[in-house]
Amino acid sequence: MSWLSSLLGNLNYGTILFLMMLESTVIPVPSELVVAPAAYHAAGGNLNIALVILFATIGADLGATINYIAGYYLGRPLIYKFANSKLGHLCLLNQAKVEQSEKYFYNHGMVATITGRLLPGIRHLISIPAGLAKMHYGKFLLYTTIGAGAWNCILAGLGWYLHSIVPVELLDDKIMEYGEYIKFAIIGLVVLAIVYFVIKYNLKRFKK
Repeated sequence: MSWLSSLLGNLNYGTILFLMMLESTVIPVPSELVVAPAAYHAAGGNLNIALVILFATIGADLGATINYIAGYYLGRPLIYKFANSKLGHLCLLNQAKVEQSEKYFYNHGMVATITGRLLPGIRHLISIPAGLAKMHYGKFLLYTTIGAGAWNCILAGLGWYLHSIVPVELLDDKIMEYGEYIKFAIIGLVVLAIVYFVIKYNLKRFKK
């Protein structure tokens, strides 16, 4: 997609917000290649690192809100129909992926809106089951902001770090390489967090 390559090659606060909005809907835009390169350029003095994170998080909130509204008003049958359509497949969607995000949301409750933003394959879809469940929008937006903000901080930290050791022509390859390590680490941390909350919840029930 030439338009995507053009935007990724011209990162400013506006394109960061727009691309992260798309990433949080169903458009396959890799957030790693938006926030980390922007932070890389911020380390070189071309952008402000705090504003990179801010605009990336606002964009993620906007995109997540679009998915939330779709789930809230369209309902499951239409969501599945879109996921199984040719356009849905072009967006790398299918019914199984939507069902996976639903299962994660319903198994882990509201905390899934935070942790789901950190998990590959679920991050951009977790807002749909939140809408289907008619989750309170204020809580949804708060949890989405926390989760998206945390993810953007991680990516920004990676980009800032890479500025001192990687030339710009190797940046994208190194981001994807380090990104795989980060994903595995985050999955482990999320699993530990879920286990902690489950144990804590069950202990409270036992004491009653």
